Amino acid sequence: MTAENGAQGAVSPSLNILAQYIKDLSFENPGAPRSLQGRENAPAININVNVNANPISGSDFDVVLTLNAEAKDGDKILFAAELVYGGVFRIAGFPQEHMLPVLFIECPRLLFPFARQIIADVTRNGGFPPLMIDPIDFSQMFAQRVAEEQAKAQVQAVPN
Repeated sequence: MTAENGAQGAVSPSLNILAQYIKDLSFENPGAPRSLQGRENAPAININVNVNANPISGSDFDVVLTLNAEAKDGDKILFAAELVYGGVFRIAGFPQEHMLPVLFIECPRLLFPFARQIIADVTRNGGFPPLMIDPIDFSQMFAQRVAEEQAKAQVQAVPN
């Protein structure tokens, strides 16, 4: 929904979720049933997060949150889970300079609780305690991504 504010033709910023969906979900438990036995030490868990966004039409965008989780006991993989979770967002009224932060911070922040629950459910259904992923600082992730792209651009701009 958009609303007119005091300025003629100015539109209040709006962010609407039109759809949410699982694009890909994978759970592997390669050592089952041995991997389900109790162990003395907690497994090492590695979690990777990625966010991508693509325009669909004028004000509609597809934002995809990818979560990869892997639990290891030494060099043995106990489980590996991958979730590609997307949302279709309608974004209107934001200044152009705010679009990337909205797409890469606010949209994944709205998707994350649902993706987190799916990962918790799939690990529990795989025979392990539910993996409850800690909250993610998408603002920090975005700042890091921007810094990496700027550094890459500077390296490419330096003549040999």
